[in-house]
Amino acid sequence: MSSISYDLTKIKAFVFDVDGVLSREVIPLHPNGDPMRTVSTKDGYAIQLAVKKGFQIGIITGGYTDAVQLRFSRLGVQHIYMKSSIKMDDYNDFIQKTGLKDEEVMYAGDDIPDYEVMSRVGLAVAPADAVPEVKEIAGYISHKKGGEGVARDIIEQTMKTQGSWICDEAFGW
Repeated sequence: MSSISYDLTKIKAFVFDVDGVLSREVIPLHPNGDPMRTVSTKDGYAIQLAVKKGFQIGIITGGYTDAVQLRFSRLGVQHIYMKSSIKMDDYNDFIQKTGLKDEEVMYAGDDIPDYEVMSRVGLAVAPADAVPEVKEIAGYISHKKGGEGVARDIIEQTMKTQGSWICDEAFGW
């Protein structure tokens, strides 16, 4: 049974911010100035399984590093928007390319740059440690902090509701 009060049978896509959602909000810096993010392996497992089961996955982040691009590409994510200064522009491109409706999209964000997109999608999700303004508009606040399994939490609940969590594809990477 899901703890999300939204009709999860409508969800066909998951879109994520990176910093503060798929990685922790505090990150070390490499000597060259690049942020060195950590990611949850459980998030990675859930993302690749969702891709295999036909969900559209998007990444919209203001940041940019080759490591982030490589990580999510290897998981099968096809819609990766980096250096996103206005996330709504990239969200509109995602919607146009996938042909989805707003109510079919779940977006997870943690800070003010995510607010506009979160106000538009079917289900806005915030990590437990998101800023107050984002939590106010979230339809679901995960019990997980950013970088500690937020994606796994929402993908697993959605796929279980849709009956696609335990499947042949679940037993391999």
